[in-house]
Amino acid sequence: MSTIKKMVAEFIGTAVLVIFGCGTAMLVGCNAENGGGYILTALAFGLVIVAMAYSIGNVSGCHINPAVSIGMLVSGRMSVKDFVCYIIAQFLGGIAGAGVLMGVFGLSGIQDKTGALGSNGLAGGNIAATIIIEVILTFVFVIAILGVTSKIENGAVAGIVIGLTLTLVHIFGIGLTGTSVNPARSFGPALLAGGDALANVWVFIVAPLLGGALAAVVYMIIAGKAESKE
Repeated sequence: MSTIKKMVAEFIGTAVLVIFGCGTAMLVGCNAENGGGYILTALAFGLVIVAMAYSIGNVSGCHINPAVSIGMLVSGRMSVKDFVCYIIAQFLGGIAGAGVLMGVFGLSGIQDKTGALGSNGLAGGNIAATIIIEVILTFVFVIAILGVTSKIENGAVAGIVIGLTLTLVHIFGIGLTGTSVNPARSFGPALLAGGDALANVWVFIVAPLLGGALAAVVYMIIAGKAESKE
C-alpha cells in the first residue's frame, strides 16, 4: 500500500474521530452532574474506532493516533518514514475535524456544551496530575492494541477490542482530563478553540506520546518473557 494512501486513510480516520467523538461531547456535555454525557461520549470515541478499524484498517492499520504510532515505532512494527507521515496526516485530520465541528455548530447555532470544541483540560488545574493520568490512560490503551494486534488470528475481533478499550479509558478519564490519549485529537480542537485549551495542549501531546512509548517498551519485555517460557 502506498504511503499517500496510508496518509489519506489516517487523515480521514482522525478527522472522523474528532467529529464524532468531540462532537458528541459538545452536544451532550461532560460535567459531573450529567453522567449520561460521560457514557455517550465514551461510546462515541470507542465506536468510531470500531467503525474505522473495519473500514481503513486494511489500508493504514487505523492508528489515527500519534500515541499508537509511536508505540508501533518503538516496538519495531513501523518505519521512521511511515511514522513521520502518519503523524502529519493525523494532526491535519484532527485540525480538519475540529474545523468541521466549528462550522457545523457555528452555522446551526447549537450550543457547544464543552465551551471549547471538546478540548481537554488539566485535572484540577494541575499539570503533574494531568501528565500522570494521561500516561496511565494511554499506556492501557496502547498496550491493549499491541497485544491484540500481535497475532493474525485476532484480526476479526481486534477492532472491537480496541474500541472497547478506548471506551473504558474514556469512562474513567473524562471527568479528570476529558481523556486525550491522542495528541492529534487534542491538538485540532485546541488550535481552533484557542485560549487555555491551546496554552495547555502541550500536556496532551507529550503525555500520550510518553504513555504510548512506555506501553511499547513494557509490552516487548513481558511478551518476550512469555514467549521464552513457551
